[in-house]
Amino acid sequence: MDVRIFTEPQQGASYADLLAVATATEELGFDGFFRSDHYLRMGEGDGLPGPSDAWTTLAGLARDTQRVRLGTLVSPVTFRPPGILAIQVAQVDEMSGGRVELGLGAGWFEAEHTAYGIPYPDKRIGRLEEQLEVVTGLWGTPVGERYSHAGEHYTLTDSPALPKPVQASPLDPSRAGVPIIVGGHGPKRTPALAAKYASEFNLGFPELADVAPKLERVRAACRDIGRDPESLVMSVALVACVGRDDAEVDRRAAAIGRDPIEVRSVGFAGTPSAVVDRIGALAELGVSRVYLQVLDLHDLDHLELVAQEVLPQLG
Repeated sequence: MDVRIFTEPQQGASYADLLAVATATEELGFDGFFRSDHYLRMGEGDGLPGPSDAWTTLAGLARDTQRVRLGTLVSPVTFRPPGILAIQVAQVDEMSGGRVELGLGAGWFEAEHTAYGIPYPDKRIGRLEEQLEVVTGLWGTPVGERYSHAGEHYTLTDSPALPKPVQASPLDPSRAGVPIIVGGHGPKRTPALAAKYASEFNLGFPELADVAPKLERVRAACRDIGRDPESLVMSVALVACVGRDDAEVDRRAAAIGRDPIEVRSVGFAGTPSAVVDRIGALAELGVSRVYLQVLDLHDLDHLELVAQEVLPQLG
Protein backbone atom coordinates (compact mmCIF):
# COMPACT_ATOMS: atom_id res chain seq x y z
CA MET A 1 0.00 0.00 0.00
CA ASP A 2 1.31 3.41 -1.02
CA VAL A 3 0.62 5.90 1.81
CA ARG A 4 0.77 9.65 1.20
CA ILE A 5 0.24 12.72 3.34
CA PHE A 6 -2.29 15.26 2.10
CA THR A 7 -2.47 18.81 3.51
CA GLU A 8 -4.89 21.74 3.31
CA PRO A 9 -2.66 24.85 3.56
CA GLN A 10 -5.48 27.30 2.83
CA GLN A 11 -6.66 26.66 6.37
CA GLY A 12 -3.59 28.49 7.65
CA ALA A 13 0.02 27.52 6.95
CA SER A 14 3.29 29.18 6.09
CA TYR A 15 5.90 27.68 3.78
CA ALA A 16 7.91 26.80 6.90
CA ASP A 17 4.92 24.83 8.22
CA LEU A 18 4.60 22.92 4.96
CA LEU A 19 8.32 22.26 4.77
CA ALA A 20 8.30 20.81 8.28
CA VAL A 21 5.49 18.41 7.36
CA ALA A 22 7.07 17.50 4.01
CA THR A 23 10.42 16.85 5.69
CA ALA A 24 8.77 14.63 8.30
CA THR A 25 6.83 12.88 5.53
CA GLU A 26 10.09 12.04 3.80
CA GLU A 27 12.10 11.09 6.88
CA LEU A 28 9.36 8.89 8.34
CA GLY A 29 8.95 6.79 5.22
CA PHE A 30 5.70 7.99 3.67
CA ASP A 31 5.50 7.84 -0.12
CA GLY A 32 4.30 11.31 -1.01
CA PHE A 33 3.44 14.82 0.13
CA PHE A 34 0.44 16.41 -1.55
CA ARG A 35 -1.44 19.61 -1.00
CA SER A 36 -4.75 21.13 -1.94
CA ASP A 37 -4.86 24.00 -4.43
CA HIS A 38 -7.08 26.64 -2.83
CA TYR A 39 -6.81 30.35 -2.15
CA LEU A 40 -9.34 30.78 0.65
CA ARG A 41 -9.88 29.23 4.07
CA MET A 42 -13.00 27.12 4.47
CA GLY A 43 -15.04 27.54 7.62
CA GLU A 44 -14.31 29.82 10.57
CA GLY A 45 -10.91 31.32 11.29
CA ASP A 46 -8.58 33.90 9.80
CA GLY A 47 -6.42 31.55 7.72
CA LEU A 48 -3.23 33.38 8.71
CA PRO A 49 -0.66 33.91 7.30
CA GLY A 50 -2.81 33.68 4.17
CA PRO A 51 -3.03 31.50 1.09
CA SER A 52 -0.06 30.06 -0.75
CA ASP A 53 0.09 29.17 -4.40
CA ALA A 54 0.26 25.39 -4.81
CA TRP A 55 2.79 25.23 -7.62
CA THR A 56 5.00 27.92 -6.11
CA THR A 57 5.02 25.93 -2.88
CA LEU A 58 5.76 22.68 -4.67
CA ALA A 59 8.65 24.32 -6.51
CA GLY A 60 10.22 25.12 -3.16
CA LEU A 61 9.57 21.64 -1.82
CA ALA A 62 11.04 20.15 -4.98
CA ARG A 63 14.37 21.68 -3.96
CA ASP A 64 13.98 21.05 -0.23
CA THR A 65 13.14 17.33 -0.42
CA GLN A 66 14.87 14.42 -2.14
CA ARG A 67 12.57 11.37 -2.28
CA VAL A 68 8.84 11.84 -1.78
CA ARG A 69 6.41 12.29 -4.63
CA LEU A 70 4.90 15.79 -4.81
CA GLY A 71 1.65 17.04 -6.26
CA THR A 72 -1.82 18.53 -5.97
CA LEU A 73 -5.20 17.13 -4.99
CA VAL A 74 -6.34 18.89 -7.06
CA SER A 75 -5.53 21.94 -9.18
CA PRO A 76 -8.71 23.61 -10.52
CA VAL A 77 -8.81 24.33 -14.23
CA THR A 78 -10.20 27.78 -13.38
CA PHE A 79 -6.90 28.96 -11.87
CA ARG A 80 -4.47 28.57 -14.79
CA PRO A 81 -4.67 28.34 -18.58
CA PRO A 82 -3.49 24.89 -19.71
CA GLY A 83 -0.38 26.22 -21.46
CA ILE A 84 0.82 27.97 -18.30
CA LEU A 85 -0.02 24.96 -16.15
CA ALA A 86 1.96 22.67 -18.46
CA ILE A 87 5.00 24.94 -18.15
CA GLN A 88 4.72 25.20 -14.36
CA VAL A 89 4.36 21.46 -13.78
CA ALA A 90 7.17 20.60 -16.19
CA GLN A 91 9.49 23.04 -14.43
CA VAL A 92 8.68 21.69 -10.97
CA ASP A 93 9.17 18.17 -12.30
CA GLU A 94 12.67 19.10 -13.47
CA MET A 95 13.41 20.84 -10.16
CA SER A 96 12.40 17.70 -8.25
CA GLY A 97 14.29 15.26 -10.42
CA GLY A 98 11.07 13.73 -11.76
CA ARG A 99 8.87 13.38 -8.66
CA VAL A 100 5.81 15.43 -9.62
CA GLU A 101 2.21 14.36 -10.19
CA LEU A 102 -0.68 16.54 -11.34
CA GLY A 103 -4.11 16.20 -9.86
CA LEU A 104 -6.51 18.19 -12.02
CA GLY A 105 -10.14 18.99 -11.33
CA ALA A 106 -12.96 21.24 -12.51
CA GLY A 107 -12.95 23.56 -9.49
CA TRP A 108 -15.90 24.10 -7.17
CA PHE A 109 -15.23 26.75 -4.50
CA GLU A 110 -16.81 29.88 -5.93
CA ALA A 111 -15.96 32.11 -2.94
CA GLU A 112 -12.21 31.86 -3.52
CA HIS A 113 -12.71 32.97 -7.10
CA THR A 114 -14.72 36.05 -6.19
CA ALA A 115 -12.30 36.87 -3.36
CA TYR A 116 -9.33 37.08 -5.71
CA GLY A 117 -10.93 38.12 -8.98
CA ILE A 118 -10.67 34.73 -10.67
CA PRO A 119 -13.36 34.06 -13.31
CA TYR A 120 -15.75 31.29 -12.29
CA PRO A 121 -17.61 29.94 -15.34
CA ASP A 122 -20.87 28.10 -14.84
CA LYS A 123 -19.82 25.06 -16.85
CA ARG A 124 -16.40 23.65 -15.97
CA ILE A 125 -16.29 19.93 -16.75
CA GLY A 126 -15.78 20.70 -20.45
CA ARG A 127 -12.82 22.88 -19.52
CA LEU A 128 -11.39 20.02 -17.48
CA GLU A 129 -11.61 17.65 -20.43
CA GLU A 130 -10.03 20.21 -22.75
CA GLN A 131 -7.24 21.05 -20.29
CA LEU A 132 -6.38 17.38 -19.95
CA GLU A 133 -6.15 17.14 -23.72
CA VAL A 134 -4.01 20.27 -24.05
CA VAL A 135 -1.62 19.65 -21.15
CA THR A 136 -0.89 16.07 -22.16
CA GLY A 137 -0.72 17.13 -25.81
CA LEU A 138 1.88 19.79 -25.09
CA TRP A 139 4.04 17.39 -23.08
CA GLY A 140 3.66 14.60 -25.61
CA THR A 141 4.60 16.65 -28.68
CA PRO A 142 8.10 15.56 -29.81
CA VAL A 143 10.86 18.13 -29.39
CA GLY A 144 11.21 20.12 -32.60
CA GLU A 145 7.56 19.74 -33.55
CA ARG A 146 4.71 22.18 -32.95
CA TYR A 147 1.39 21.79 -31.15
CA SER A 148 -1.88 23.53 -32.05
CA HIS A 149 -5.33 23.19 -30.57
CA ALA A 150 -8.62 24.84 -31.47
CA GLY A 151 -11.26 24.02 -28.90
CA GLU A 152 -14.36 25.48 -27.32
CA HIS A 153 -12.43 27.03 -24.42
CA TYR A 154 -8.77 27.22 -25.44
CA THR A 155 -6.85 27.96 -28.63
CA LEU A 156 -3.11 27.31 -29.00
CA THR A 157 -1.35 28.08 -32.26
CA ASP A 158 2.03 26.75 -33.36
CA SER A 159 3.30 26.18 -29.81
CA PRO A 160 6.86 24.86 -29.40
CA ALA A 161 5.37 22.78 -26.57
CA LEU A 162 8.28 23.37 -24.24
CA PRO A 163 9.55 22.67 -21.64
CA LYS A 164 9.11 18.93 -21.22
CA PRO A 165 8.77 17.12 -17.90
CA VAL A 166 11.66 14.91 -16.81
CA GLN A 167 9.34 11.93 -16.51
CA ALA A 168 7.87 9.80 -19.26
CA SER A 169 4.11 9.54 -19.53
CA PRO A 170 2.83 6.46 -17.66
CA LEU A 171 0.30 5.97 -20.47
CA ASP A 172 2.86 6.29 -23.28
CA PRO A 173 6.48 5.93 -22.17
CA SER A 174 7.69 7.09 -25.59
CA ARG A 175 6.47 10.60 -24.76
CA ALA A 176 7.15 13.04 -21.92
CA GLY A 177 4.54 13.51 -19.21
CA VAL A 178 3.81 13.27 -15.52
CA PRO A 179 1.27 11.02 -13.78
CA ILE A 180 -2.19 12.57 -14.00
CA ILE A 181 -4.69 12.14 -11.17
CA VAL A 182 -8.39 12.53 -11.95
CA GLY A 183 -10.91 12.23 -9.16
CA GLY A 184 -14.52 12.84 -8.35
CA HIS A 185 -17.87 11.24 -7.80
CA GLY A 186 -19.58 11.82 -11.14
CA PRO A 187 -21.20 8.71 -12.60
CA LYS A 188 -20.14 9.04 -16.26
CA ARG A 189 -17.86 11.86 -17.41
CA THR A 190 -15.37 11.65 -14.55
CA PRO A 191 -14.77 7.90 -14.98
CA ALA A 192 -14.42 8.42 -18.73
CA LEU A 193 -11.82 11.17 -18.26
CA ALA A 194 -9.88 9.05 -15.79
CA ALA A 195 -9.88 6.11 -18.18
CA LYS A 196 -8.62 8.25 -21.07
CA TYR A 197 -6.06 10.52 -19.40
CA ALA A 198 -5.17 9.41 -15.87
CA SER A 199 -2.68 7.09 -14.30
CA GLU A 200 -4.64 7.34 -11.02
CA PHE A 201 -8.29 7.69 -10.08
CA ASN A 202 -8.93 9.24 -6.68
CA LEU A 203 -12.02 9.20 -4.52
CA GLY A 204 -11.93 12.09 -2.09
CA PHE A 205 -13.79 11.53 1.19
CA PRO A 206 -16.28 8.96 -0.09
CA GLU A 207 -18.93 7.22 1.91
CA LEU A 208 -17.24 3.90 2.53
CA ALA A 209 -20.20 1.94 1.18
CA ASP A 210 -19.88 3.85 -2.10
CA VAL A 211 -16.24 2.99 -2.79
CA ALA A 212 -16.80 -0.37 -4.50
CA PRO A 213 -19.52 0.77 -6.98
CA LYS A 214 -17.67 3.99 -7.83
CA LEU A 215 -14.45 2.12 -8.56
CA GLU A 216 -16.34 -0.34 -10.71
CA ARG A 217 -17.69 2.52 -12.84
CA VAL A 218 -14.11 3.58 -13.53
CA ARG A 219 -13.06 0.03 -14.36
CA ALA A 220 -16.00 -0.22 -16.75
CA ALA A 221 -14.96 3.06 -18.40
CA CYS A 222 -11.49 1.59 -18.93
CA ARG A 223 -12.91 -1.54 -20.52
CA ASP A 224 -15.11 0.58 -22.78
CA ILE A 225 -12.02 2.08 -24.44
CA GLY A 226 -9.96 -1.09 -24.41
CA ARG A 227 -7.77 -0.13 -21.46
CA ASP A 228 -6.75 -2.65 -18.84
CA PRO A 229 -8.40 -1.46 -15.60
CA GLU A 230 -5.42 -2.79 -13.67
CA SER A 231 -3.25 -0.11 -15.33
CA LEU A 232 -5.13 2.59 -13.41
CA VAL A 233 -4.16 3.13 -9.76
CA MET A 234 -7.18 3.40 -7.48
CA SER A 235 -6.80 5.69 -4.47
CA VAL A 236 -8.86 7.08 -1.60
CA ALA A 237 -8.34 10.22 0.49
CA LEU A 238 -9.78 10.41 4.01
CA VAL A 239 -9.15 12.54 7.06
CA ALA A 240 -6.55 11.11 9.47
CA CYS A 241 -6.99 11.16 13.23
CA VAL A 242 -4.93 8.44 14.90
CA GLY A 243 -4.20 7.95 18.59
CA ARG A 244 -2.68 5.32 20.83
CA ASP A 245 -5.93 5.26 22.82
CA ASP A 246 -9.39 6.80 22.74
CA ALA A 247 -8.31 9.86 24.71
CA GLU A 248 -5.59 10.69 22.20
CA VAL A 249 -7.98 10.23 19.29
CA ASP A 250 -10.50 12.52 20.98
CA ARG A 251 -7.82 15.15 21.60
CA ARG A 252 -6.71 15.14 17.98
CA ALA A 253 -10.30 15.27 16.76
CA ALA A 254 -10.97 18.31 18.93
CA ALA A 255 -7.83 20.01 17.61
CA ILE A 256 -9.19 19.86 14.05
CA GLY A 257 -12.76 20.69 14.99
CA ARG A 258 -14.21 17.26 14.28
CA ASP A 259 -16.56 15.13 16.35
CA PRO A 260 -14.64 12.05 17.58
CA ILE A 261 -17.45 9.64 16.80
CA GLU A 262 -18.02 11.11 13.33
CA VAL A 263 -14.36 11.10 12.39
CA ARG A 264 -13.99 7.46 13.42
CA SER A 265 -16.85 6.53 11.13
CA VAL A 266 -15.64 8.35 8.02
CA GLY A 267 -11.87 8.60 8.26
CA PHE A 268 -8.56 6.91 8.86
CA ALA A 269 -9.26 7.39 12.53
CA GLY A 270 -8.98 5.54 15.79
CA THR A 271 -6.19 3.40 17.13
CA PRO A 272 -3.45 2.22 14.79
CA SER A 273 -5.04 -1.21 14.52
CA ALA A 274 -8.38 0.33 13.53
CA VAL A 275 -6.70 2.37 10.82
CA VAL A 276 -4.84 -0.69 9.54
CA ASP A 277 -8.17 -2.52 9.35
CA ARG A 278 -9.78 0.32 7.38
CA ILE A 279 -6.92 0.49 4.93
CA GLY A 280 -7.01 -3.29 4.60
CA ALA A 281 -10.72 -3.18 3.77
CA LEU A 282 -10.02 -0.65 1.02
CA ALA A 283 -7.19 -2.80 -0.30
CA GLU A 284 -9.62 -5.69 -0.71
CA LEU A 285 -11.66 -3.42 -3.03
CA GLY A 286 -8.63 -2.75 -5.22
CA VAL A 287 -7.37 0.46 -3.60
CA SER A 288 -3.56 0.52 -3.69
CA ARG A 289 -2.89 4.09 -2.56
CA VAL A 290 -4.30 6.15 0.30
CA TYR A 291 -3.99 9.82 1.18
CA LEU A 292 -4.09 10.73 4.85
CA GLN A 293 -5.57 14.21 5.15
CA VAL A 294 -3.56 15.85 7.94
CA LEU A 295 -5.25 19.02 9.16
CA ASP A 296 -3.11 19.92 12.19
CA LEU A 297 0.22 20.72 10.55
CA HIS A 298 1.92 21.40 13.87
CA ASP A 299 1.26 17.93 15.27
CA LEU A 300 4.27 16.11 13.85
CA ASP A 301 3.92 13.47 16.59
CA HIS A 302 0.78 12.39 14.72
CA LEU A 303 2.83 11.54 11.64
CA GLU A 304 5.42 9.76 13.74
CA LEU A 305 2.74 7.60 15.36
CA VAL A 306 1.33 6.57 11.98
CA ALA A 307 4.82 5.83 10.68
CA GLN A 308 5.71 3.70 13.67
CA GLU A 309 2.43 1.88 14.27
CA VAL A 310 0.55 1.80 10.95
CA LEU A 311 3.04 1.70 8.08
CA PRO A 312 4.88 -1.45 9.26
CA GLN A 313 1.58 -3.38 9.25
CA LEU A 314 0.70 -2.51 5.66
CA GLY A 315 3.44 -4.55 4.00
